[in-house]
Amino acid sequence: MKVNSEGVSSSRVYLPAGQNHACLLDFFIFNFPHIDRGEWEARFAEGLVMTVDGVPVQANEAYLPNTHLLYFRRLAREPEIPFEEVILFQDEHILVADKPHFLPVTPSGLYLHQTLLNRLKKKTGIQELSPIHRIDRDTAGLVIFSVNPKERAQYQNLFRDRVVKKVYEAIAPHSEELINKLPMTYQSRLEESEHFLQMQEVEGEANTDTLIELLETSKPWARYRLTPGSGKKHQLRCHLNSLGIPIRHDQIYPMLTPYQEYDLDFSKPLQLLAREVAFLDPVTGNARHFITNQELSIC
Repeated sequence: MKVNSEGVSSSRVYLPAGQNHACLLDFFIFNFPHIDRGEWEARFAEGLVMTVDGVPVQANEAYLPNTHLLYFRRLAREPEIPFEEVILFQDEHILVADKPHFLPVTPSGLYLHQTLLNRLKKKTGIQELSPIHRIDRDTAGLVIFSVNPKERAQYQNLFRDRVVKKVYEAIAPHSEELINKLPMTYQSRLEESEHFLQMQEVEGEANTDTLIELLETSKPWARYRLTPGSGKKHQLRCHLNSLGIPIRHDQIYPMLTPYQEYDLDFSKPLQLLAREVAFLDPVTGNARHFITNQELSIC
């Protein structure tokens, strides 16, 4: 893995023996059809495609099977996120960051430099950083990163085995009908919907559960504590929406609104916050408990 001057890590690609291409450019065009020819030509010209030793290669060089190459992404335009992350804790094992709303955790789509991962790599100089779990781009709060690649799996297994306690807070509508039922553990079966951005509840054995507690009411809004027992995509957003109290400023539930790629409305952040994370550190044996510095306003 190589890192450019802006702290962005390279991607690695294998050149298999089963493919025959006249040159390297043809290989990249064939294997990455979503990226047009002109973009690959520009990357080669700028030295953004190279050997594993960091030596730039040319677009017209011969295709050599059973080898690896490195390449960097390049974005002509990227949304600027005007909010800063905060490092709450860092040692030789983990780093805990307090992520602002709107900032993706890892590069994808339109986002490369404006991601929590690349910002932290640039800020700390630790290129081996890797998130051991993720939260939505729209959600603010705690994200934990592994510092040592040899320890990463041990931390990731904590989330896989559901031995991490995660607590969220959300601002959603006050519901007289629901208040009398709280606290409650809501369960349902969630699956992908026909809209790739949305999840949906379907019949069948429950695969998600969320403990929902009322913290505060200031009509027409209320503050809820959410403790998920499972970790499905959009679980908290789906569960509150199903109960008739969709999270304030949710652009996906109950209705998927047109996505603004560049002109984001920073005045309406999703009112969902990853507030607490607690677990027994598998490397040090220490009890870890972290709390965000951020707060949601019910007003």
